[in-house]
Amino acid sequence: MNLFEEIISRQESYYTRRHFLRNCSLGLGAVALGSLLGCVPDSTRALSFENPLKPQFSLFAPKAKRVIFLHMAGAPSQLELFDYKPELHKIDGQECPQSFLEGKRFAFIQGVPRMLGPQSRFKQHGQSGAWVSELFPHFQEMVDEVAFLKAVYTDEFNHAPAQMFMHTGSPRMGRPSMGSWLTYGLGSENENLPGFVVLVSGESAPSGGKSLWGSGFLPSHYQGVQFQSQGDPVIAVSNPQGISRDIRKQALETIKNINQKQYEDVGDPEILSRISQYEMAFKMQMTVPEAMNIDEEPDYIHEMYGTEPGQTSFANNCLLARRLAERDVRFIQLFHRGWDSHGSNEFEALEGGFLERCKEVDKPMTALIKDLKQRGLLEDTLVVWGGEFGRTPMRENRGGKVAPYNGRDHHGDAFTMWMAGGGVKPGLTYGETDEFGYFGIKERVHVHDLQATILHQMGIDHEKLTFRFQGRDFRLTDVHGHVVKDILV
Repeated sequence: MNLFEEIISRQESYYTRRHFLRNCSLGLGAVALGSLLGCVPDSTRALSFENPLKPQFSLFAPKAKRVIFLHMAGAPSQLELFDYKPELHKIDGQECPQSFLEGKRFAFIQGVPRMLGPQSRFKQHGQSGAWVSELFPHFQEMVDEVAFLKAVYTDEFNHAPAQMFMHTGSPRMGRPSMGSWLTYGLGSENENLPGFVVLVSGESAPSGGKSLWGSGFLPSHYQGVQFQSQGDPVIAVSNPQGISRDIRKQALETIKNINQKQYEDVGDPEILSRISQYEMAFKMQMTVPEAMNIDEEPDYIHEMYGTEPGQTSFANNCLLARRLAERDVRFIQLFHRGWDSHGSNEFEALEGGFLERCKEVDKPMTALIKDLKQRGLLEDTLVVWGGEFGRTPMRENRGGKVAPYNGRDHHGDAFTMWMAGGGVKPGLTYGETDEFGYFGIKERVHVHDLQATILHQMGIDHEKLTFRFQGRDFRLTDVHGHVVKDILV
């Protein structure tokens, strides 16, 4: 039996009494229950991904049209980069106060660790006088363009849960990512490119895996699409050898007709996602290679970013982010892996791999802000930088033993992030930690607050952008979050 005959046979089986009694009885019960719970899908959305709730949550004009989120996966130490604590120098090497340990949970610290002073020098820069480490010599030039959030905190202290919490609002798998929520709510302004694009560089994939850009219970149409700066821009975007574009188009048209027929038979909305994704893939064969071709950029741009075409690097991905922003991609997510600085080996040492990570990101992220500004894009592009949590002011003593290199354990109570463009006040420092950088004492910002603020700048009320799933309404910020209005223009 060939594929077409098999599909016809399966469709015919849907009309038999045996099929109805065996497979549809529970389906009828589910429909009845769904009607009582108010969770039957709206049939008016049957052949469209337009969001009928849009007028309800777009209550104000957006300040930003797109987001570029630069996630430093592994959590960089704020105490070596942005949160200058001279008092920590004075107690370097001393035993940690008991008040820091009581009632606290750590990923690896056991017993009584010793305090660890800042491992870099700081100076104030710009008219704002922001403190920035010597490890970011290029970024020092941009402090008057960004708003620093010095007292961000999270509920999680292990990498994968904290990364999922940052990007999906939940530490567990199954929730839609921020980019998926935004493309669900606002769609894409470029019909030939995905509305949500992901670029990954560094040691390996982030700990949270692809769930960080998954669509969760939203239709898979809204999940992030991973692009590559080396090899095929998207895996399998090229036609196989011997297959012309016309042949591919005919094949996709046949597949679309089969999927459409099956949707009419069973009504599964994921079939619409499949149709949409095939169509987008066909368009991407023409648009993605052009968008990803950084070879055509002038020499001064390559010098500014530190790019080398053909490599997988954070620098290349920052330049690609600018090119995607120019093409109105709604949400551009960059992950750069390798920031976990426990001190257990040279790669994880503050005096080793941490320095390399700083060199890898300093020039490109600075160039991205400059480039967006000189092209008039920074005004309506919201750039966000940070990790999933911070690091302790204590030196790590895994298993009660001092690490061979200088390192810090995971710390969710206080860390630094920064934002630029998209209606955020430039040259601002918001929030403050105590004299040792251990806990936020002023203007704290929870991860849900950060998410609410990002949605707000995109013109969305975070409390109204919801999706009904399993009998209740879900949102990115769960039942929490407040817009941090003090950092907004």
